[in-house]
Amino acid sequence: MSVDTATVRRVARLARIAVSEEDVVAMQGELNAILGFVEQLGEVDVEGVEPMTSVTPMAMKKRQDVVTDGDKAEDVVANAPIHDEHFFAVPKVVE
Repeated sequence: MSVDTATVRRVARLARIAVSEEDVVAMQGELNAILGFVEQLGEVDVEGVEPMTSVTPMAMKKRQDVVTDGDKAEDVVANAPIHDEHFFAVPKVVE
């Protein structure tokens, strides 16, 4: 894939970057080099390679899925300016 000067101007406008006319040609070369590198990545054989979540192998830390003590409703609404029983009270915003 190749980028022309019109595409460079359009990308610059979408990115809200001011690009002078003399910089358009330089940016065109840079964008073409980037796209060429991305095309090279498509040629790499990744058959049988599992996706990685990290560069270093690590196990994901998980907590036990157990029921906790709960019954903290009073503590939860303790700092609320207005509450009704165990619920936050908020002003009505829709008529």
